Amino acid sequence: MTGPTPLTLASIRQAPKAVLHDHLDGGLRPLTVLELAQTCGYDQLPASDTESLAAWFRDAADSGSLELYLETFAHTVAVMQTPEGLRRVARECAEDLAADGVVYAEVRFAPEQHLQNGLTLDEVVEHTLAGFREGEQLAAAAGSPIRVVCLLTAMRHAARSREIAELTVRWRDRGVGGFDIAGAEAGFPPSRHLDAFDYMRANHAHFTIHAGEAFGLPSIHEALAFCGCERLGHGVRITDDITDSADGPVLGVVANYVRDMRIPLELCPSSNVQTGAVPSLDKHPFDLLARLRFRVTVNTDNRLMSDTSMSEEMLKLATTFGYGWSDLERFTINAMKSAFISFPDRLRLIDEVIKPGYAVLLG
Repeated sequence: MTGPTPLTLASIRQAPKAVLHDHLDGGLRPLTVLELAQTCGYDQLPASDTESLAAWFRDAADSGSLELYLETFAHTVAVMQTPEGLRRVARECAEDLAADGVVYAEVRFAPEQHLQNGLTLDEVVEHTLAGFREGEQLAAAAGSPIRVVCLLTAMRHAARSREIAELTVRWRDRGVGGFDIAGAEAGFPPSRHLDAFDYMRANHAHFTIHAGEAFGLPSIHEALAFCGCERLGHGVRITDDITDSADGPVLGVVANYVRDMRIPLELCPSSNVQTGAVPSLDKHPFDLLARLRFRVTVNTDNRLMSDTSMSEEMLKLATTFGYGWSDLERFTINAMKSAFISFPDRLRLIDEVIKPGYAVLLG
């Protein structure tokens, strides 16, 4: 019997992974940004070669502020206004995730931000889903099968959330798995969009909410108590409701509820450091939450801005907190249990893909 495979970036790439929180407009290849900008006549890019552009996105996102971090998306969204642009970005997203060993991905984007060239909301979704399907086919042909599910996001500072919720339900049998709201949290509480969440619940449709990232416990409380979300996008500030005592951590009412109800936390370690949600990776509460048995999941958030991948996020966590293969398997199964697909499909991926994949690495 062989021992466990050493934990390296290369070996983690072999591990089957599941990501729940990945933004389509935050994961473009730098070369794609340059080529699409040239094709569509966008001349506002801050750099003209791939290396400089990649560095600019990474450095600009390292601001320590969610608001400044979000400004980098102006450039990626600008080159995703055509059928060809949307299809290419979605196709490459699926290929890049699959090449990194991701077997299940939920990728989100805001259709309302892609209407500048006259596309309708339905056309935006149609072309994006076509790109994901092409990417899945190419990944399967390359020996790295992946399933990609699309989540539709409404911008929390805008007023189209009900419209996007209806769009989600309209496309839910054709590749759209759920709904989300995103954008600056402070001043834009999730309860502004109750109409959209009521609509989702009335139609038995899935939704997650960006909450507890830049803004604290009230954001999480509203997302759960008023909006009824199934998962928390980030949710890192749940630690505001956990205090130290001589007997160990003490959970408040909200934190207890989140743990008891197994509400998944879509944690994004590198991104949380970049936006100032946490001061450094070693201070990230991921490990505390994992030890307290919250349903923690590992996510990329924005692969371009954070210059990261699922394998790199897992390696950083393993290096920082001493995790082994069994820990990474648990985080992956946590994500798969929380996916917005049918129960049989979740079980099949866990039993036929994830567990066998980790069994090989565990030795």
